[in-house]
Amino acid sequence: MKRERRKSLKHKKLTKTKLLKHAILMFLGATFVAVGLEIFLVPNKVIDGGIVGVSIILSHLSGINLGIFLFLLNLPFFFLGYKQIGKTFAVSSLYGVTILSIGTFLLHPVPVLTDDPLLASVFGGIVLGIGVGLVIRYGGALDGTEALAILLNKKLPLSVGETVMFFNLFILGSAGFVFGWEQAMYSLIAYFIAFKMIDITIEGFDETKSVWIISEKDHELGDAILHRLGRGVTYLHGEGAYTGDAKKVVFCIVTRLEEAKLKTIVDDIDPGAFLAIGDIHDVKGGRFKKRNIH
Repeated sequence: MKRERRKSLKHKKLTKTKLLKHAILMFLGATFVAVGLEIFLVPNKVIDGGIVGVSIILSHLSGINLGIFLFLLNLPFFFLGYKQIGKTFAVSSLYGVTILSIGTFLLHPVPVLTDDPLLASVFGGIVLGIGVGLVIRYGGALDGTEALAILLNKKLPLSVGETVMFFNLFILGSAGFVFGWEQAMYSLIAYFIAFKMIDITIEGFDETKSVWIISEKDHELGDAILHRLGRGVTYLHGEGAYTGDAKKVVFCIVTRLEEAKLKTIVDDIDPGAFLAIGDIHDVKGGRFKKRNIH
């Protein structure tokens, strides 16, 4: 039993087929984001939130290629992502941001499709949101602010979503001083549309999710979630209404960036487990604080 539990705590590699699928879809997602930025948003002086928005502003002020800022400014967050979410997330994010940086460099000379800022905001937001959603859905991220928000969540009385929103309002507000307040308003439109498209792409934008797992391997799953995700778990005892059989239930709360890894853990240990994941708008009290993982 102890030997089986130790095996469940180890990181298990994805199969070559799944790894190729993740790599292709993350490549596609990062390419979509590059298209949304270079073909729609950047030429019309419309920005996105997070590190992408900061990179667009710095690129405009310095004349240096956008891809360089996207890569360099995200580097510190790969380490944070490794400590807070795990190695797979950090490597996937590095891969995604590398593709994004190269994509913006290659697309920079391509003629824009429209010089109407409203059309650019709408279609740029749609394309960018789909791309970001694909990358997140398959285990990575293209912006370091969420990894930073997860870290600050330990020390601040704010949720991850509230912290990200604060950063983005500050960044989008800064666009008014650099590009003009009209462009800042267009940027808000693009950000809102991208936000909704991410929601559609990954089937639930909320950063916090409740997880219910019914499995005979409840303690193995609980130990793996605790050590591989750094999230606390609660063991519950249930009863099947039809059969009257006792059921073992694992309950935990995760962020949306951790959802893909949690599903992998469940598939590795008990592919036949019943897994239910739901969105949560607020989490207060208890021990919903991220533990360090190694």
